[in-house]
Amino acid sequence: MKPSVLVLVPETCAIAPGFGDIRGSITFNPSRTVWSLDSMASSSQRVEKPVFPEPQAEPGPEPGPGRELQSWQWLVFYLCFYGFMSQMRPGESFITPYLLGPAKNFTRKQVTNEITPVLSYSYLAVLVPMFLLTDYLRYKPVLLLQGLSYIAVWLLLLFGDSVLHMQFMEFFYSLTMAARIAYSSYIFSLVRPAQYQRMAGYSRSAVLLGVFTSSVLGQLLVTVGKFSFTMLNYISLGFLTFSLILAMFLKRPKRSLFFNRSEPAHGEASPSELDKMHPGPGQPAGRKLCGTPLAGWRDWILVRMLRELGASLRLPQLHLWSLWWVFNSAGYYLIVFYVHILWNDIDPTKDTTKVYNGGVDAASTLLGAITALAAGFVKIQWALWAKLIIGAVTAVQAGLIFLMHSTGSIWLCYMAFVLFRGLYQFLVPIAIFQIASSLSKELCALVFGINTFLAIVLKTIITLIVSDKRGLGLHVRSQFLVYFGYFVLLSITYFLGAVLGTLWHFPRSHHQPLPLAQELRSPSEEKAAQVLSLQDGVLSNLQPEATTLAPEDGAWTTGPVLRDQCEAKA
Repeated sequence: MKPSVLVLVPETCAIAPGFGDIRGSITFNPSRTVWSLDSMASSSQRVEKPVFPEPQAEPGPEPGPGRELQSWQWLVFYLCFYGFMSQMRPGESFITPYLLGPAKNFTRKQVTNEITPVLSYSYLAVLVPMFLLTDYLRYKPVLLLQGLSYIAVWLLLLFGDSVLHMQFMEFFYSLTMAARIAYSSYIFSLVRPAQYQRMAGYSRSAVLLGVFTSSVLGQLLVTVGKFSFTMLNYISLGFLTFSLILAMFLKRPKRSLFFNRSEPAHGEASPSELDKMHPGPGQPAGRKLCGTPLAGWRDWILVRMLRELGASLRLPQLHLWSLWWVFNSAGYYLIVFYVHILWNDIDPTKDTTKVYNGGVDAASTLLGAITALAAGFVKIQWALWAKLIIGAVTAVQAGLIFLMHSTGSIWLCYMAFVLFRGLYQFLVPIAIFQIASSLSKELCALVFGINTFLAIVLKTIITLIVSDKRGLGLHVRSQFLVYFGYFVLLSITYFLGAVLGTLWHFPRSHHQPLPLAQELRSPSEEKAAQVLSLQDGVLSNLQPEATTLAPEDGAWTTGPVLRDQCEAKA
C-alpha cells in the first residue's frame, strides 16, 4: 500500500484562486497524483480534482483585455451606426412645406395654431413617464418604442388627411423626442466610467453626422433629383424601418442609473455592463443594491438624492446655468419649432426645388458642432464674466430674432437662424460643464432632467398663450416679435445680474482675490489637476467622469440626442 500524507488545514484557508474557502483536511496520494478533499460536513464524500499543471509562468492578461477591447470596439461601432441611422430622416426638414403644399393642403393657420402646439403639450405629458420607464425598463424597450413611434409619424404623414391625424402625428413625434434620452443613457450603462468621455464623443459625433447627412441628402434629392416631398417621406420611412431592425439586435443592459443598480465590491468602481456580458476570471457578478424597485425609489432616490440636491442648490454656478438652461432653452425651442412656418410665410414658393430647408438645417448643425467644439478651448473666469457673456449672447440672439421677424428676404432669415442656433450651441457645453462639475453622475442626471422639464413647462405655457387658437392664436410673424421681447427681457436680466455681481465682488476683492472659475479642460488635464490638488492637500471640485443627460442635441445628448442636434450625449 502506497503511503499517504495527511495535511491538516486551518478553519479557513484559501487553497488557490477560484477554490474559495475550504474547511477540512486534504489527502495527497503520490501514486495517483490527485488531491482529495475530505469535507468536515460530509466525510463520506470525496471530490477529486485534476492535478495542477507543472509550475510555469502564469499567462499574461492579454487574452482577457484583448477580448474585452474587441467587444468594446464592436459595441461602439454598432451603437454609433445605430445612432447615425436613426437620424436618417431626409424628409424631416420639409415636413412644414409638405403639410402646406398641394399634397396635404392644410392652411398656415391650421399648422401654426392647431397642429404644432400639440407637440409642446404632448412632450410635456410624456417626458417624465418616459424618463422613468427608460431607466426602469433598461433602455432597449424604449428604443424600440422610439423606432415604432417614428414609423407611426411617417405613416400618418403619408396617409393622414385631417387635422386630427396630424395632431396624432405630433403626439407620436413627442414620444420620439422624449425617448432620445434612452440612447445616451444606454451608452453609459455599457462601459466603465473611464470610457464615458470617449463614448460620449463617439455617440455625439455619430448623431450629428447623421443629422448633417440626412439634411444634405434631403436637400440634394429635392434640388438636384427633383424628388417630391411625398417620395422623400417614403425614403425616410425606409430608413426608419431599417433603424428599428438595428434596435432589435441591441443587447439589453442588466443595470441602469437609478432602478437597476449594482453594488460595487469593497469600494471598487461599479462594473460596466460589458464586464457582465463578458465576465473575466475572478470577476464577481454585481449584487442588487435594492430588493425591489419600490424600495430603491423610497430608500435611495427620493431621500438621498433630493437631500444632496438641496445641499447643492447653494452653488452659484448651479443657480446661474440652470436658469439659463430653463429660460433660454424654452425660447430656443420655440424658435426651432416655428421657424419653418416663418420661412414658408416669407417665401411661399410652389417650386419645391427652391425650398432650402434641408441645406439650412445642415449648415446650422455644422456650425453648432463647430461652436460647441470651440467652447472647449475658451478660457475665461466664468465666476466673474458668465452673466455678462450670457447677456451679450442673448442680446445678439434677440437681434437675430428681430431680423427674422422683420426681413422679407428668405436668405437673410436663413442666415439669422443659422447664427442663432450656433450661439445657443456655443453655450450648451459650457452650461453642461458648469452644472456637472460639482455633482455626482446620478445627481447630474437628476438636475438636467429637472431643468429640461421646467424648460418644457415654460415653453408649453408660452405656446398656450401665444400660439394656440384657444389663446391669442397669433400669426407666426407676430409670434417672433413676442419671442424677440422675451429674449430682450432675458438679456436685460443677465446684464443687471452682471452689474450687481460686479458691485458685490468689487469691495470684497480688496480683501480676498476672486476665485478662478472652472474652465473646460481635457480629461487628462483634469486628472492631473486633481492629483496635484491632492498632493497639496486641497480637495478638487472637478469630476471629469460625470455623465450628462442633456436634451441637446439631448439631446440628453448625452448626451446625447435631440433632432435639432437631439448626441444631445448628442
